Amino acid sequence: MILSQKAADIKPSSTLAITAKAKQMKADGIDVVGFGAGEPDFDTPDHIKAAAVKAMDDGFTKYTPASGIPALKAAICKKLADENGVTYATNQIVVSNGAKHSLTNTFMAILNPSDEVIIPGPFWLSYKQMVKIADGVPVIVRTKKENHYKATIDELEGALTNKTKALLINSPSNPTGMVYTEEELREIADFVVKHNLYVVSDEIYEKLIYGNEKHVSIASFNEEIYKRTIMINGVSKTYAMTGWRIGYAAAPADIAKIMSNIQSHASSNPNSLAQKAALAAISGPQECVQMMKAAFNKRRDYMYERIAKMPYISAIKPQGAFYLFVDLDLALGKSYKDEVIDDANTFAKLILDDQKVAVVPCTDFGYSTHFRLSYASSMENIQKGLDRMEAFLNNLQ
Repeated sequence: MILSQKAADIKPSSTLAITAKAKQMKADGIDVVGFGAGEPDFDTPDHIKAAAVKAMDDGFTKYTPASGIPALKAAICKKLADENGVTYATNQIVVSNGAKHSLTNTFMAILNPSDEVIIPGPFWLSYKQMVKIADGVPVIVRTKKENHYKATIDELEGALTNKTKALLINSPSNPTGMVYTEEELREIADFVVKHNLYVVSDEIYEKLIYGNEKHVSIASFNEEIYKRTIMINGVSKTYAMTGWRIGYAAAPADIAKIMSNIQSHASSNPNSLAQKAALAAISGPQECVQMMKAAFNKRRDYMYERIAKMPYISAIKPQGAFYLFVDLDLALGKSYKDEVIDDANTFAKLILDDQKVAVVPCTDFGYSTHFRLSYASSMENIQKGLDRMEAFLNNLQ
């Protein structure tokens, strides 16, 4: 039997594979330090868990509307108006099984076969696969380190063709942690409007921004960019709710309707109890977010300062999210126990096998000479892992 060629071309997530391998090593009794996890190491706050328990006790265990319960959609609308300066009606909100699901719905709703989506790299590895699932063509724009890995208008213009349908932006970025400024976003908005494109704006890390940087939603500038924007967000990163699987999209009503229709056939509604938990997260007290953010900021400073002093590698200090994007720089061509490091995959394999440190090689993020470290881990683990990494680097020849 011949299976789907499109499905066969979809690659598994290397980040999930690295995390799974590290967890298995730990289960086998190996003292491994994992820097792969793209999730907060904190527990979901108590008031959020309590809302799910109450929903269960109240019997809220049946189907809900496919695009989400009205109360949650209304809370999302209020949040977007109060915090992001954008006004949406509830029929423009689609709640899904995580932001990944929201993104997949988006591309399925806006793309026809051979439509192109410009994706600045380095990019979260799932973007490319999601576009391909929707029969689109991902067009990768390789950004430069000197521009803090952010796309310039000249680079975007160079990627345009008559098949370009959309641009995807992610700020703060996974894997770089970089944040687009308001000025940069206004230029991007003008580019999108000028060429009559859609912009898919992944804002999942919006509340994890440090220092004097601030988050700006591109849809907030004017009506022209607003009606071309599909905004993606969720509760996973902000509220330590990765396993609850609640994300959402805010979009023009016609696009939201299509997304809702797709979801109604593909998965029906998001988990009913998780929706109640998400409602408590978005509309409840926010002190928990500030507590987690302060911890991430402390870890960020420590990790960056340690990496900056290590030989052969370098990084730009991240402005948001919880990742450090590390350039192998002078490590390439060096050898460890007679094995040459020619890319990030080799580096990741060697340091895992020898030092029991799991990092994410960024080949699938579009940069084979970089790796990603997550500081969504305890300070103790970060210190131990970086000690091992420094020892590894000091032994390169």
